[in-house]
Amino acid sequence: MKISVVICVYTEERWDDIGAAVRSVRGQRRPPDELILVVDYNPELHLRLKGEYTDAIVVENSHDRGLSGGKNTGTATATGDVVAFLDDDAVADAGWLEAFEEAMSERHGADPAVVGVGGLTKPLWDTGARPRWFPEEFDWTVGCTYRGLPAERKPIRNVMGGNAAFRREAVQGVGGFHSGIGRSVQGRKSRPLGCEETEFCIRLSQRRPGSIMMFEPRAMIGHRVPAVRATFRYFRSRCYAEGLSKALVAQSVGAADGLSSERAHAMKALPAGVLRGVGEALRGDPAGLSRAGAIVVGLAWTAWGLAVGSARLRLRGTRTGAPNDQEQ
Repeated sequence: MKISVVICVYTEERWDDIGAAVRSVRGQRRPPDELILVVDYNPELHLRLKGEYTDAIVVENSHDRGLSGGKNTGTATATGDVVAFLDDDAVADAGWLEAFEEAMSERHGADPAVVGVGGLTKPLWDTGARPRWFPEEFDWTVGCTYRGLPAERKPIRNVMGGNAAFRREAVQGVGGFHSGIGRSVQGRKSRPLGCEETEFCIRLSQRRPGSIMMFEPRAMIGHRVPAVRATFRYFRSRCYAEGLSKALVAQSVGAADGLSSERAHAMKALPAGVLRGVGEALRGDPAGLSRAGAIVVGLAWTAWGLAVGSARLRLRGTRTGAPNDQEQ
């Protein structure tokens, strides 16, 4: 199995982060067959990276501006059987690619129906530690694995895009990642949207019945969380933006599939988290009440974003893939 690693980048402000990500890929026990850096409409960064990383394939994004376009460019450039994506502000554990290969290779006994694998993403807090009010059930707001996902290798509906591997032919066979759902860096004023990988995984499963997305916790990375994203203001904004994105996903793939995991999480993991927080407060941890309250607020703002996004789509007749007019 040949594996291509793709890292999408867009700003020189993350130069040190990009370097750490590249070093973590170079340090894999199972080395990548090729490393591809996709630069999102930043000619200066493109030239600097080409000079710095002569052993990597450094290309400019030839698709729509933003993360989806970058991933599509990386997939088109790759020659591997599998394309593994790593965020530009993340570092991969030495066994990251090895775990992906074992989860996808028939030589290791993997089910050939597995077309995508997502790994375990742990937060690396710039503040030094998790804010005491921040509930693990909402770690997805900072791009990390959240409480409620399985603790062992199991099929899931969708993977998280910053730590994932897909069979290249499967990505290309369904038209790649759609723009207009996830965040775009154009103008640097967009809301912190997401869900491009959610929509992609569901669309892939719909068009290729029997396809399996797998969660593999041994494919582990650490994801940097800047101090600004450890604030309650960002938390609330990210939840609202997620609701807007979920509305677009539901429009694209249908509400039944597009919101199935979210309903299960809201009905099971979140109530359990509230009870856990209250119980921790009763046992002497006052921050437990803050975590319980944050779960309630996070759910409410996500639901509000979903309601607003759905209403706008109905009123404006917005079609998925059109310029995102919800970033207001």
